[in-house]
Amino acid sequence: MEIPNRELFGPGPTNVPNSVLQALSQPTIGHLDPEFLKLMDEVGDKTKYSFQTENALTFVLSAPGSIGMETSFVNIVEPGDKVITCINGVFGGRMQAICQKIGASVVTIENEWGTPVDVEQLAETLQQHPDAKIVAFVHAETSTGVRSDAQAIAALARQNDCLVVADCVTSLAGVELRVDDWGLDVAYSGSQKCLSCVPGLSPITFSQKAVDTIKRRKTPVVSWFCDVSLLMSYYESGEKTRAYHHTAPVNSLYAINEALSLVVDETLESRWLRHQDAANHLYSKLEAAGLEMLVVPEHRLAPLTLVRIPDGVDDAAVRGSLLANRNIELGGGLGKFAGEAWRIGLMGQNASVDRADFISDALIAELGKR
Repeated sequence: MEIPNRELFGPGPTNVPNSVLQALSQPTIGHLDPEFLKLMDEVGDKTKYSFQTENALTFVLSAPGSIGMETSFVNIVEPGDKVITCINGVFGGRMQAICQKIGASVVTIENEWGTPVDVEQLAETLQQHPDAKIVAFVHAETSTGVRSDAQAIAALARQNDCLVVADCVTSLAGVELRVDDWGLDVAYSGSQKCLSCVPGLSPITFSQKAVDTIKRRKTPVVSWFCDVSLLMSYYESGEKTRAYHHTAPVNSLYAINEALSLVVDETLESRWLRHQDAANHLYSKLEAAGLEMLVVPEHRLAPLTLVRIPDGVDDAAVRGSLLANRNIELGGGLGKFAGEAWRIGLMGQNASVDRADFISDALIAELGKR
């Protein structure tokens, strides 16, 4: 089967650099081969850099970002624990659903889609629930293109002795993220967004406080595959011999090692700036053409932009034409924004002024036909 060469400007995956694809195609070796174990150490170190953390338990899960979310909660949440979940889009809702399945007592903060988590509302909620154990939120909400103030949220949570869980799927290596400085206890991401790697992997990190919480559990973790006490035996290096847990996706880890190397070589600060410059250029081009951004400037998420679909324009027809005629994938709205907005991703390799020109020119030209 011949696969078309698409221009990926949706919410992910994004286009993958040639060097990452070349790494993916290297010969497969065993997941306990000494050479592969050395590579796992490299991946761990580069993942720490990308998260800006010194957490010992920092690794890449063998599944997409959704397993990062599930692994976070099934390990630190026990039945009856009170968890405050901040919802301002689809993925905050998924956090809530997972915690409910575990049997947690879930307190929900609902914010309007297209707006960030309300820090003042969180402060009030924490006062009302002094027995809360965990505060969970989405740093970069992929369904709305909003970035919430992770530093302020974490500071409030820690003042109330809560663990902090942050969904960083669309923020890692795309916008400022400082796990240690901000006091995030669990943070997870996905390989297919700003890392510009192949889909199917989830970088994750646990603070020592989170690890201690896991070790003090009174009930078993409700998942075998996601049980960190078992995963530690495979992912933790050092003097201990790594023990078999599952067959890791060897070639995909070759790929993410290369993708993380590109992050290290560029430096995070340069990468964050590149994503913001590309987004600013996109905003100016689209607004000059009369299109409206759904999120106010101060809360926009640089790697992912929501554009309001003009009145009378057929969402599916525009995206279908771009795909069929120009091999361009544009993201449709999700959840409450379905049919109301397009999601334009400028992530990883695609985060450049040139690529912003490419997608904005294509969209404007397509709209000009209607």
